Amino acid sequence: MKTECCWAKDVVTAAECPYVSADEADLCASLELRLVARCLECPRFAGDLDRLAEDSGPVAKAMRILAAEVLRQKAQLNTMVGFLDSRNMEIQFLHEIGGILQTSLGLDEVLSAALTAITAGKGFGMNRAFLLLSDKERRYLKGYLGVGPRNYQEAWDIWAEIGRNDYTLREMAMQFHETKLSAEKDKFQDILEKLTVPMGDQGHILNRALQERRAILVHDAFHNPDVDPQLARTLGVDTFLVLPLISRNRRIGAIIADNFITHKPITPQDMHSMETLTFPVAFAIERASLYERMHEDLSKLTQANAKLREQQELIVRMEKLALLGKITSSIAHSIRNPLMIIGGFARSLMKNTGGNDPNREALETILTSAKELETALSETLGYADSVFPAVDQWDVNQLVGNVFREVRRKTEGDGILLTLDLAPDLPATILDYRQMAYCIKKIMSNSLGNMSPPGELRVATRLDGDCILVEIVATADLSVAEEPEGAMDPAPAGGEFSGDMDLSFCRVILENYCKSFIVEEYEGKGRRYALRLPLKKEGADHEQNSGRG
Repeated sequence: MKTECCWAKDVVTAAECPYVSADEADLCASLELRLVARCLECPRFAGDLDRLAEDSGPVAKAMRILAAEVLRQKAQLNTMVGFLDSRNMEIQFLHEIGGILQTSLGLDEVLSAALTAITAGKGFGMNRAFLLLSDKERRYLKGYLGVGPRNYQEAWDIWAEIGRNDYTLREMAMQFHETKLSAEKDKFQDILEKLTVPMGDQGHILNRALQERRAILVHDAFHNPDVDPQLARTLGVDTFLVLPLISRNRRIGAIIADNFITHKPITPQDMHSMETLTFPVAFAIERASLYERMHEDLSKLTQANAKLREQQELIVRMEKLALLGKITSSIAHSIRNPLMIIGGFARSLMKNTGGNDPNREALETILTSAKELETALSETLGYADSVFPAVDQWDVNQLVGNVFREVRRKTEGDGILLTLDLAPDLPATILDYRQMAYCIKKIMSNSLGNMSPPGELRVATRLDGDCILVEIVATADLSVAEEPEGAMDPAPAGGEFSGDMDLSFCRVILENYCKSFIVEEYEGKGRRYALRLPLKKEGADHEQNSGRG
């Protein structure tokens, strides 16, 4: 029988068989390879079998059965090869995403990698993905992040960008985290706000997935009795996939994925493939949360350690000041008695001295110097007394008002305008009345001493958040040109030692009792002091008890 197909020849050329190309030399040289790869599907071979059946009968029929079986086995083998290739790609993908999750420590970095893997074409290729996380009390699942396009045009732009750049999965996750994370949160904010589910609602599809610890593929969501109608309306899709995130029996959250743009069917194979991703994602989220919590605790410990060092330094400074106060008080008391005697004798002599007596001027000088020394001793004794605290609840307006009136009596007629503005109904706060009054008085006195008329000293109080603000503003041509912060520094150049010592001590007191204490230049012609007293100072009860003891 004459054959049309080349299967009857051991060796053929490419010109003899239209189904063998010139570069397939192995098929041309081997009948066995050519027969299985090309001839069984060749219409010429089928025609040869038909003609053979007419001549040979049962032999041609058997060959036809064998050819059909070979083709069936070949198709099955191709299917298995395709399946193995897809599984191999899936394993490689899971290995890649696993490596990314293992090296990601920040929570947003982990979430960027996970949701990029679900929505990227090189990953699972879903159109959108929404992440819900449980709150700290484990009472609610709340929408945290959404990824994907909102419309077809945006989807087309995203696909075009990915096609141009050909990013790897790691590069896509990194780029998303660095440039698009906050924008995606804002873009899906309206949907994320509606994705809040009480974890106690066991009938909800998300809680069912967490309870049963398995992924759930939802079909016909708008008419499905197991799906909350509000959830279906929020997502706007009829089919979506719920992936529970569970780590060591802890319910971390859930992922909702859908094909909002393409409406491509989600197959059970897709569900099982994505389900393998949930455990490493849940574990990475939990690890990132613990890492962030560890950093927060470390920051708190660092702040507590710094505060402890400050308190220790303050205790040392206060002990030194207390010792200095005792020494100062002892010296002041030793000087006061002889000084009173000198002043008394000088006044007695003045009574018996006429206006033309040449000794009268000397006596007046003695009396003036004695008064100045008595004033300095009073201030020194006040400084020494203020070292010892007596903490209690006080009305700040009453304290400031008393100090203001005392200073105003001493400065009447000096050409300086003193104004007081007290905010009504201020709450009481914990402080040491004597120390705060001493400091405010010293600030006002020092400002007046550096001020030449005309000038103004304005004192005001008001509520400022969780603090009471005491503001002292001195405006005039300052006679002493110093930097604003220098006003409270120890012994600035050109100042009197006693005054600077008092101001240095005031800084110690104010840093102890004020939440913040600011000294700054005011409008280029004065100075502003801002004391923010906390309404409720930490450890106030302890300080109050120790002060009263």
